[in-house]
Amino acid sequence: MGKWQVQDAKARFSEFLETSLKEGPQVVTRRGVEAAVLVPIDEWRRVQSAARPTLKELLLAEAPRAEIPLPPRGKLKRRIPADIG
Repeated sequence: MGKWQVQDAKARFSEFLETSLKEGPQVVTRRGVEAAVLVPIDEWRRVQSAARPTLKELLLAEAPRAEIPLPPRGKLKRRIPADIG
C-alpha cells in the first residue's frame, strides 16, 4: 500500500488516483500520521457489502441471548384523557 503526504496527494491528484486504481488503496498522511485512504470504488463496494448483513442474514441469525429490559409492570403512570377526568 502506497503512502502519500497530503500536499503531494493534492498537488498530484490525477497520479494519486491512477495509482490507487492500478495498485490498490493508497494511504494519505498528515504530518507523518496516517489520516485517510483512497480506495478504488469496486473495492469500497465489496468491503461495504461484506460489512453490512442482509435482511435475510439478520432474520436467519440467532436471537440475542440477553432479553430486552422492560420496566416493571404497574409502575407506569397512565395519562387520563381530559374529557374523562
